[in-house]
Amino acid sequence: MDYSFPHYLLAKQSVDNRAINRHVYETLAANLPDRPIDIVEVGAGIGTMPVRLLRWGLIKRAKYTLVDSMQENIDYAKSWFTGWAVENNYSLQILEEQSLRLFDSNHDLNITFECADVFDFIRSEPLKADLLIAHAFLDLLPMPDSLPKLFSLIKPGGRAWLTLNFDGVTSFEPAIDPTLDAQIERLYHQTMDERPSGGDSRSGRHLFKYLQDKGAALLAAGASDWVIFPQNGKFPADEAYFLHFILHFFERSLTGYPDLEADAFTAWLKERSAQIDRGELVYIAHQMDFLVQPQLSKGV
Repeated sequence: MDYSFPHYLLAKQSVDNRAINRHVYETLAANLPDRPIDIVEVGAGIGTMPVRLLRWGLIKRAKYTLVDSMQENIDYAKSWFTGWAVENNYSLQILEEQSLRLFDSNHDLNITFECADVFDFIRSEPLKADLLIAHAFLDLLPMPDSLPKLFSLIKPGGRAWLTLNFDGVTSFEPAIDPTLDAQIERLYHQTMDERPSGGDSRSGRHLFKYLQDKGAALLAAGASDWVIFPQNGKFPADEAYFLHFILHFFERSLTGYPDLEADAFTAWLKERSAQIDRGELVYIAHQMDFLVQPQLSKGV
């Protein structure tokens, strides 16, 4: 199988659509100003979030800065937006090399692409935003020290919508070998905690205290679990590809890992892949969403 990260990000749109916590989302919608707003999304991938927010009616007029460290994602996003505009009856105007405009009679979205490490982007002191979005991203960063840096991107009174923060539960069904299943899941979480660049396999639950300690007002929180299951032996949309890519993450993280028997792991991967192909696998990952208002006067 050809493992393309942009394809994976595209395939997980439908998974994320179901997972995003609706109470937190509705609280966000109720707290946005009734005027054109400035949005910055860090770790933004190929730009599926602005499209989602257009489809869901959250934004009508906005300036949206899309920050990602992978040039491959930025390049894919530019091409994908063009195709999406045509398919969904939006006009698209290229403003300059790194920005474009998506609009119709009811919407006007100016998107700027920034290919940069998130902390390099912060050090560049960009214009501050009404809304910061970090989607499936905070659990990759060193915490809690990253929070004040991220919150420096927000205007006084602005909000941060922090979605899909992994929280320590991965489940594959049906079981292959319960003991081996549990070992693989435990070691996979352990690799998250051992990343030199930072990360936390229980980021979701830990964020409650981290946010409190940094003086952020918690406006809403709730679970945003990935739950993928077949219906009549088939997975919806492109979710079979998404599941194969999840197994690819496991293979890449755990191949050669101490204490994991190599042949048993190879056989496990093969059987899990076959379960996807047969339309049998159920996959669950527990995550948390937050909506917060940083309180700059408290040192955030």
